[in-house]
Amino acid sequence: MIHVTEAEWKIMEVLWDHAPRSMADITKTLEPDTGWTRHTVITLLKRMQEKEAVSVDETGPVKLYTPRITRREATTDETRKLIHRVFGGSSALLVNNLVDSGDMTVEDLTELLQMIREKKE
Repeated sequence: MIHVTEAEWKIMEVLWDHAPRSMADITKTLEPDTGWTRHTVITLLKRMQEKEAVSVDETGPVKLYTPRITRREATTDETRKLIHRVFGGSSALLVNNLVDSGDMTVEDLTELLQMIREKKE
């Protein structure tokens, strides 16, 4: 799977929300929150192209970028990495940590139980 850095993730979020997009559009969208200039975005997009995280269409007057991986693929991969790195591969330890820390609401727990029931069936 493709490793996406935190900065690249911001670009992926923009592209997942609506693609294809030009470098100028990506910069305009991210600049208020990140302060990134077009040079920063160009550098990140080049790296992402090399990793094959994004594809580029150069047939028009401007380059248009599209994600090559889905949000679901990326989140699944990142979740697996976190579980292995932080929780020794145990999903149960992750859930236990979320419950103990108070980060899971009753609604979250109810939803989780429903997912478990559905998976069992």
